[in-house]
Amino acid sequence: MNRTIRTIDDVMELLDRMFAAGADRWTEQASGWWDEFYADRSRQVPFFTGGPDESLASYADRGLLVPGRALDLGCGPGRNAVYLALLGFEVDAVDLSPTAVEWGRERAREAGAEVRFVCGDAFTSAPAGPYDLVYDSGCLHHLPPHRRVSYLALLERVLAPGGHLGLTCFAAGRMGSEQPDEDFYRDGRLHGGLAYTPQELRRIFSGYTEVELRPMTEQPRDAPLFGQAFLLSALFRRP
Repeated sequence: MNRTIRTIDDVMELLDRMFAAGADRWTEQASGWWDEFYADRSRQVPFFTGGPDESLASYADRGLLVPGRALDLGCGPGRNAVYLALLGFEVDAVDLSPTAVEWGRERAREAGAEVRFVCGDAFTSAPAGPYDLVYDSGCLHHLPPHRRVSYLALLERVLAPGGHLGLTCFAAGRMGSEQPDEDFYRDGRLHGGLAYTPQELRRIFSGYTEVELRPMTEQPRDAPLFGQAFLLSALFRRP
């Protein structure tokens, strides 16, 4: 059959296929790539640290977030999920990589934190809401442009009115590709991830109220918190 487009999902899957298989970091087919990435825990990868994002800790310290139900998207080895659980949040954490999820479960057991880990694609595997907090540390910038539609639809489905979206992503001028959206489809690659400006994040999340949007504060390697200056941190509230 040549005429396969009937639904929005069909369009999304078609656009997914416009990227080379090696570029995939967002579908379940990418789990093997992420498994290999997380296999060697001794690698000098900044976010392999056990501490939470400095921005997330700052939100909690200032009372911008209060314990409730939280969803950690692309949780990796679970450092932010464990932190939220220890603060009293009821936490669900989703990641494509079985290796990352198992590492997260180990960290949760060691910390005495209760986190429900789910292995799979966040768009199809995320538990049902509503959540008071959806937190994303490094997921958005690995999505191709058309999957922002899926991302916003996920938030619409699971984030409670008055709930918060917290995220970190590559900052334009510091890390990630700054080429126009359409060029990624011509190339069939994401060039390691998409960079965003504050203005672009404000436009994407224009239906939300901005609470804070700033560069992440750099943290020393041995600090208890994670922070890299090549990332933007943002906190938005759903009306």
